[in-house]
Amino acid sequence: MNIPTMMGVALVAVISITSHEAAHGFVADRLGDPTARERGRLTLNPIPHIDLFFTILLPLFLIISGSAFIFGGAKPVPVDVSRLRSPRRDWALVGAAGPGMNIVLALLLTALLSVATKLGLAGGSSGLTEVLAVGIFLNALLALFNLIPIPPLDGSRVFQYLLSGESLDLYRRLDQYGLLIILALVFFVPQVQALLSVAIFGLVEAITIPFGVWADVEPLLRGG
Repeated sequence: MNIPTMMGVALVAVISITSHEAAHGFVADRLGDPTARERGRLTLNPIPHIDLFFTILLPLFLIISGSAFIFGGAKPVPVDVSRLRSPRRDWALVGAAGPGMNIVLALLLTALLSVATKLGLAGGSSGLTEVLAVGIFLNALLALFNLIPIPPLDGSRVFQYLLSGESLDLYRRLDQYGLLIILALVFFVPQVQALLSVAIFGLVEAITIPFGVWADVEPLLRGG
């Protein structure tokens, strides 16, 4: 990528990650918990959402180490479950809000690419096409990765709604080991990387085919 394209990708990445976290706070606020709003986290301003480890150090380390799988995130938006009107149900809805926002962003970026292509502003391997293609892929990755049902990822909040009693208590104990489990699976179990990659490309294909831009996106993402 040239410098303008890299800047465009960085901007899309910041918007995608920030919107993901803001969506959690917005839904929690609508469901009775104003904690995120009270702490200044109900905003698209990226600065309050930056986490030193997940937003800066982890992606930087993965890039420097030449990892084939690069991911990161933002500082989780604070949610006080006890303030939600229906804690078990609403906690699941708050969890689903972040990935849901990334799906919406992927659709919006795809629509933008479709319009730009029809207007002759994008297409082939142009910088705009590359920025939008990477943005679509990134949002698909953020949505699917965060839906993995391992605490503290968003999928665990949704999955907890299906559990009760001892099963729920046992599952919640995984929270203290969740990050280690996630890192171990992603970096030491190649099948997990392969499965996640297939799922992400499958989602990107499902989103872009109806807009007629899969043929533009696929070679850029696969490096072909």
